Amino acid sequence: MTDHALRLLRQDRRLAELAAFPFDFDLARAAHGHVEEVRLASGGPLETVAGDDTGGTYFICADGSVLYADSEGAAGIIGSSVDETLELVIGLPGWRGYARLSPDDDEEKILACVAETEDGIREHYGIDEERAGLRKALGFPKRSPVELVGRLRAALLRTEPDFVLLNADEGRAYARIGPAGPPLWEPVLAAGRADLACLREGDRRAWREVAEDPVRRRITLRAAQFDRAEGDLELLRHLLRHETRSSMTDELRLAAVLVALRGDTGDLALLLEVRETDYDTACGLGGMPEPGASADELQQWARALDESMFGTAPSDEPVSTWTDLARDQGMTGLARVTLIRELDNIFMDQSRLRRPEAPHNLATALLSGLARDFEELGDLPQALRAQRLYAALQETAWDRASARHTLARLEREAGQLPQAADSLAAVRDALATPGDDSLRHWQQVNLGRFIAEEHYRLTLALADAGRPEEARALLTASDAILGELSENAANGVRELAKRTAARVREVN
Repeated sequence: MTDHALRLLRQDRRLAELAAFPFDFDLARAAHGHVEEVRLASGGPLETVAGDDTGGTYFICADGSVLYADSEGAAGIIGSSVDETLELVIGLPGWRGYARLSPDDDEEKILACVAETEDGIREHYGIDEERAGLRKALGFPKRSPVELVGRLRAALLRTEPDFVLLNADEGRAYARIGPAGPPLWEPVLAAGRADLACLREGDRRAWREVAEDPVRRRITLRAAQFDRAEGDLELLRHLLRHETRSSMTDELRLAAVLVALRGDTGDLALLLEVRETDYDTACGLGGMPEPGASADELQQWARALDESMFGTAPSDEPVSTWTDLARDQGMTGLARVTLIRELDNIFMDQSRLRRPEAPHNLATALLSGLARDFEELGDLPQALRAQRLYAALQETAWDRASARHTLARLEREAGQLPQAADSLAAVRDALATPGDDSLRHWQQVNLGRFIAEEHYRLTLALADAGRPEEARALLTASDAILGELSENAANGVRELAKRTAARVREVN
C-alpha cells in the first residue's frame, strides 16, 4: 500500500485533527518523540510519524512498516504501511485490546470483543460518524473487524526478528505486543527435517550432499534426535562417519548415541573407530564400551549420555544449541534477538545464574558465553552489556582481572576509549591488591602477557584518537606491567611495546 492517506492528513488540518481525536493517531505528537531513546536491534532506521495520548509512538521502518511502541516497554509491527495502520486505528479504535485475538477465534467472539470495547468508547464520545467521514475522506473501504483483526495479527507476527525495539541506553528489548512467534527451534530445524525426510526416502543425491555439508549434517542429526525412527540406523551410521571430519562436536556425540541406542554390537567397530579420530574425540566419547561388549552395555552407555545431554524434546535443549545452529544457517537476526532476550531475562532475575547444587554460587559462564556470541554476531553493544555484568559478578582476583581485561578490549573496539582506560585501571587494581592468592603467578602466564598487550593497544588507540596526555599516562602503566612479566611472557610483547612508544613520541 502507498501512504496516500498520510499525505492527505498532512495537507488537511481538519482530517489530521479527526485522526488525532477520536482515533488517537496524532501527527503533532511526532515532534515530541518517544518517551525514551530507542533503536532497532537490526540497526535499521526509524522515523517517528505520530503518537497517542498514552505516550505511545508510531515509527516508520525502512520498508514502510509501522512499528508501534507503548510507554510501558512493549512494541510490535501493526501495519505494512502508514495507510494500512490508519485503516487499523480508524476501523479498530480499541486495537490494543485485540492484540491477542486471532482469525482462528470464533467470529462471534471477535465481534463481541470489539462491540464491548467500542460501546465503552461511545459512553464518552462518538466514533461512528467520525469513522465513516474519515474513511471516506481518506479513500478507505469499510472492512469487517474480523478482517482487521486478521491483518493486525499477521503484522504483529512480523515483528521478530527485524523490528525488535531496544532501549538505546540500556540495550534492553521491548516486550512483544500480541502473540509470541514460533520457538526458535522450529525455523532452525525446518531444513534438517526436510533433509531427514529425503534421506529416509533413499534420495542418494541427498545422502551425498547432506553428508558433505557440515551445517546440513548437524541440523539433520538434530532433526533425527527429535524424530527417532527404527529405519534410520543406516543413515545415522552414514552421518556419523562424515561428522568425524568436524572432530568433536555435540552432533558427533549425538550421532554416536543414536547409533548405539539400537544395541547392535556390530556397530562397536565403527564407534570405536570414530572415538579414535583424534584426542578430543577420544575424550568426548570416553566411557564407550570396549570390543566384545554386550548389546546391553552398549545401550546403557548410550542411554546415560542421551539422558544427560540430549533427549527427545527440542524445548529442553539449551538456548545456545538453537542460536548456534541459527547463526550457522544465516539466521543471524533470529539468533541475535533470542540472545538479547536471554540476556534481558538474566538482568531481570540473576537467580537464574545460581547453581542448583550450590545456590550461593553463581554460574556466570553463561554471561561470558553470551558476550562471545554477540561479538561473533558483530553486536558490540550487547557484547559489552553481557561482559559488564559478567565482570561485576566475578569474585576471585584472577577472574576479575581476566573479565575486566576482556571488557577493556571490547570497549576499545567499540571506540569507548575512556571506559576502556577505566577497565584497565580496575585490572591494575586487581593485580596490585588481589585479596587472594589466585594471581600469585600472573607474571609468568598468558594472562599477564594479554594484559600488557591490551594496555599497549589501548595506548595506540588513544594516540590515534588525538589524546596524547592519556596515551602517555597509559604508556607508563603499560611499561610497568611489561617490567613485571617473566622473560618468556615479555618477549611476546616487546615489538608491540616499541611500536607503541614510537607512536606516542610521534603524536607528542
